[in-house]
Amino acid sequence: MQSVMAEEQHQVVHKYKVIPIMVSLLICGFIGMFNETSLNVVLSDLINQFQITASTAQWLTTGYLLTLGILVPVSGMFLQWFSTRQLFAASVLLAILGTAVATVSPGFELLMIARVIQAAGVALVLPLMFHTVLVIVPLEKRGTTYGLIGLVLVVAPAVGPTISGLLIEQLSWNWIFGLTLPVLLLALLIGIRYMQNITTITKPKIDVSSLILSTLGFGGIVFAFSSAGEVGLGAPKVVIPLIVGLLAILIFAGRQLRMKQPMMDLRAFKHPMFSVGTIMLMIAVMVMMATMILLPMYLIRGIGLDAFSTGLVLLTGGIVNAVTQPIMGRVFDKFGPRLVVPAGMVLIAVVLWLLSGITLTTAIIHIILLHTFLMIGISMVWMPSQANGLNQLTPSLYPHGSAIMNTVQQVAGAIGTAVAISIMSAGINSFLKQTADQSDPANAALAMTAGIQQVFGIAVGIAIVGFICSLFMRRVQGSKEQ
Repeated sequence: MQSVMAEEQHQVVHKYKVIPIMVSLLICGFIGMFNETSLNVVLSDLINQFQITASTAQWLTTGYLLTLGILVPVSGMFLQWFSTRQLFAASVLLAILGTAVATVSPGFELLMIARVIQAAGVALVLPLMFHTVLVIVPLEKRGTTYGLIGLVLVVAPAVGPTISGLLIEQLSWNWIFGLTLPVLLLALLIGIRYMQNITTITKPKIDVSSLILSTLGFGGIVFAFSSAGEVGLGAPKVVIPLIVGLLAILIFAGRQLRMKQPMMDLRAFKHPMFSVGTIMLMIAVMVMMATMILLPMYLIRGIGLDAFSTGLVLLTGGIVNAVTQPIMGRVFDKFGPRLVVPAGMVLIAVVLWLLSGITLTTAIIHIILLHTFLMIGISMVWMPSQANGLNQLTPSLYPHGSAIMNTVQQVAGAIGTAVAISIMSAGINSFLKQTADQSDPANAALAMTAGIQQVFGIAVGIAIVGFICSLFMRRVQGSKEQ
């Protein structure tokens, strides 16, 4: 009976041009995630060129994340209202438009608009990519495919600062966007040629109240934590939108559970492996995003490296992660998550513990090795957990599950970054209070290192919680229920 079902599934999947479809989606996803961090190392140049403040310049990143936080949660509804080809074309055209406008932007205002347009395209393509895998890729091959997606989602933001640092030194910041335009056009051409409509359009009733609550909830939380790195967790600019966001999400969740056709079906959490996978995803993203903001600060403001050299130090981890993501996907396909995910959490915990002991005299090669092993650990946790969780859902929950996990990813990224900066700042202040000369640059570097040590120390505890959760994971066989 199982062989007959497998043969039927193979026949259904075989009609899709899986490789070109996934290539077009992966290209778009890579460019989208690359753009998320590509401006981080050039904000200082933009501040000088546009004659703006640091807080204003930070909106080029905050606005991007905020747009994702607002649009990704409603992507499940889009998947039920529009065909796959329509959503793909819309997402890529938005990305192309935003990138083109950014390339020629003469000032901050137009560049800010371009960033929002870019993010709107990414907000559509990420859930579409996960949903497409669930429909066109056989269950036994999804781990490998998710490994390729993991390569995109992890490596792109990791190499963004490196590539941007090189371009800003040799050319100008406009080239960060200009060089991606031909790549997006290629993805559009491939997608138009091979993308097929893979879902049934049901056009559920649009609940305006849910849209408003989702925007206030997820948008408020992302805005709050994105602002926390600048003004601190206790500032009104953070506390007020955070409270509004949490209240809106609570009301939103209650409303979704009562609706017959919810905008985001939270009943996906009734599947235990989906719930565990979501927790593991959140922990992996928080650790990665915190590390991605802390290590560059340590290397630049502590050790004294320039932006490009810092990018090169972190590039090794990105490359190794690119290699290990597909490998971990194949390991997951063969053995399931029971071995690979707990082992990955142990590796993450050990590396974080070692990072909690770094000093200004720590050798660069030591940092490279620790960052590389951390990226390996994250690749062992992220995609296997996400793939296993989504595999347990019924087909009717595919759009909602994809939207939920992509939303969690955005919120976790904002939380990880903000909490890391806040803990580091508290550690810096605590260290400086104990020094006689707070204006001494040497003490400033020591204080920042002490703050970073505290963040990694707390992160060890989070990793241990993740390890305990990973012990409850079991392999699922998927569901045919509609």
